[in-house]
Amino acid sequence: MRVAFAGSPEAAVAPLRALAGSRHEVTVVVTQPDKARGRSRRPSPTPVGAAAEELGLPVLRPATINDPDVIAQIAGGGAEALVVVAFGQILRDAVLSRWPCINVHFSLLPAYRGAAPVERALMDGADRTGVTIMVMDAGLDTGPVIAAEETPVGEDDDAGSLVARLSQMGGPMLVRALDDLEAGRLASRPQPEEGVTIAPKITAEDRVLDLGRPAAELARRIRALSPHIGAVATIGGEPFKI
Repeated sequence: MRVAFAGSPEAAVAPLRALAGSRHEVTVVVTQPDKARGRSRRPSPTPVGAAAEELGLPVLRPATINDPDVIAQIAGGGAEALVVVAFGQILRDAVLSRWPCINVHFSLLPAYRGAAPVERALMDGADRTGVTIMVMDAGLDTGPVIAAEETPVGEDDDAGSLVARLSQMGGPMLVRALDDLEAGRLASRPQPEEGVTIAPKITAEDRVLDLGRPAAELARRIRALSPHIGAVATIGGEPFKI
């Protein structure tokens, strides 16, 4: 099956590599534009962009995937489906109605719909999470579920370790879903109405540690923001990133 892939951060790299190593053909990779990173502030590709170049795959870096010219470029490659993993852009109807859009989401939906499912689960002290493969619709992670697999959340897990594990889980699940889509046997089920929670994007306020809160709560927040964001606190009048 000919498939376009949309993703940006490191979390999306393992699913991309799994797809590229399968019998399906990745026609194009769509990722966020290059950004200035590090002390040099030189523009550099997203992790997905770098992995796609390593794999010899064509890459698009549009300001928005919903641009008619971008949609035409994706369609020109003959894509029969679009896979989305932590892409970082909202897909509008022009995209959603053009292809079957399959999403790899890092929670057990309908829990933790939104941009920060791993971080919010860790902050809440969840003892389990997982990966859901779903068909995208116009809602916020509300589409029908194709498959879901669970993993425990360890006491020492932080966002880095948990995302890495979920990313590795998502690759084979994605390939199986595309196998079923190609064979015409893809089955999905509506998400239940019970158990819906929202995982909004992490803000500056989320990073601040209230040192008057219980130690266990503070530890969960530090783990949720490690290693990629970092919690912050003022101790003895000095700012610290933790």
